[in-house]
Amino acid sequence: MRLMPIALSLAIAAGTMASAGFGQQPDDVVDPRSQALVQEAQAHASAGRHNEAIDLLETALAVDPGNRGAYIALGRVAQAQRLPGKAIGFYADALRLEPNDVAALAAQGEAYVQRGAVDRARTNLTRVRSLCGQNCAPADQLAAAITRGPPAELAQSQSQPAPAQPPRRN
Repeated sequence: MRLMPIALSLAIAAGTMASAGFGQQPDDVVDPRSQALVQEAQAHASAGRHNEAIDLLETALAVDPGNRGAYIALGRVAQAQRLPGKAIGFYADALRLEPNDVAALAAQGEAYVQRGAVDRARTNLTRVRSLCGQNCAPADQLAAAITRGPPAELAQSQSQPAPAQPPRRN
């Protein structure tokens, strides 16, 4: 009789621990509906329909916020729209979920090059090579982007001096 409350509390605790992870998926399992939306969005993006792709990718993230592929695809769309700063943010979101995601690191490096931050891109290249070795397609693509350098219009705008401002009148 005196041990009944202890036995009852142990039984409840054991039942709770056994069922705690029962309904949860592992972190690396992506909801199939979210994956299907990402594939559909990639088809729209490759056809140049960026707004439709963005809508589908945002829906994919609403279905499964842990879908790194959706963040990477959003970054690719942002790069296609010549928005490297926004792309870098999406790749950072993917890297928060998995810091060693080689695809996200390489794509972020390409966005750094597009923005003109070649030194940061080289840092990403070093990290990508440390994760996947020397013969790695993402590392080779990032190295080629670094070799090409930033877009010509960015290089021109950085090399031109700022226009002189007229004197102020009081």
